[in-house]
Amino acid sequence: MAFSQGAQLNTAEVARECSVERKTVAGYLEVLHDLLLARTLDPFTRRAKRRLVQHGKFYFFDAGVFRALRPKGPLDRPAEIDGAALEGLVLQELIATNDLYRLGYEVQFWRTATDHEVDFVLYGPRGLHAIEVKHTGVVRQGDLAGLRAFMADYPEASGTLLFMGERAEQHGEIAVRPVGEVLAGLGGWLGLAGSADV
Repeated sequence: MAFSQGAQLNTAEVARECSVERKTVAGYLEVLHDLLLARTLDPFTRRAKRRLVQHGKFYFFDAGVFRALRPKGPLDRPAEIDGAALEGLVLQELIATNDLYRLGYEVQFWRTATDHEVDFVLYGPRGLHAIEVKHTGVVRQGDLAGLRAFMADYPEASGTLLFMGERAEQHGEIAVRPVGEVLAGLGGWLGLAGSADV
């Protein structure tokens, strides 16, 4: 399962790789969920204008647990592991902030059949936010493709890319923000901390 962090989970494929029955994999996955060791994000499909994926994305409940469990070898690129860990950390903080302030967001992800993806979509009474996470210090135009596709379908959404750089940038309607700065004050970044209704 450590190889599935931040990826769409296809239990039939996992079963094939492990040479076990699909229902065995599904059973173990259910145990992980029941023990609150893992979560699966559902795809965001409201008012869909494109063909979207149907499988959920798997995450361990804690980025540190993922890093401890993830096997490492000479063929494993550190960027792969670090990227999945950072994405998991951002998810942890989004869920914790959502629960702490009782914001009522559904936290989901968006991915088209043509591989445009947004890591996290927050949908609720306070708005629609699309968030992409990149473990890079330099933002390239290709890094913004998923957010641009999402915002074309949902013009009412705000789009943000979180990255490892030190300075905020603006790329059209997409805000690019240092991940550390955003996580340090996530409630405030969402415009929620200190407001009268929180």
